[in-house]
Amino acid sequence: MRALTAVALAAAVALTACGSDDDGPGAADTATDKEPVVTRAKTEATRSPRAQGTTVKAADSEFGTMLFGANDQAIYMFENDRRDESACYDECAEEWPPVTTKGEPQAGAGVEDSLLGTTKRRDGTLQVTYDGKPLYFYAHEAPGEVRCHNVDLNGGFWWVIGPDGDRLPA
Repeated sequence: MRALTAVALAAAVALTACGSDDDGPGAADTATDKEPVVTRAKTEATRSPRAQGTTVKAADSEFGTMLFGANDQAIYMFENDRRDESACYDECAEEWPPVTTKGEPQAGAGVEDSLLGTTKRRDGTLQVTYDGKPLYFYAHEAPGEVRCHNVDLNGGFWWVIGPDGDRLPA
């Protein structure tokens, strides 16, 4: 019975993954993919008595130079968002956690400081924006992975973003 439950769980997790990467973690590893997000949030909240902003940086990928979080997790935009307004809540936000900040977002290497901003979510948290586009991570990716560019999930397309603020081509 346990073996059947484990197989069913692995199949369910595999169905939620965007893509596969022969060199990256498999679908069975997705439970640990969420740990860096939790760890990063705790680190940012406790780093200093004054709130420090989340760092966004640019780095190379198979899609060209794109935005990443400080922990090398790919950053995405959602086609259904309006300028400075997120359309991703509830189940969507579980799969696509917003890039949040406790202070002014920080421009890392290759990022235009003038394009960084924030928008307030319904729960009061500040979501980082880039050229007015709310930013997200994909919950089932490890640092350095880019598995969900140009995919239709949770009601719309998700794209990675270049340092100029535009979505990258397929």
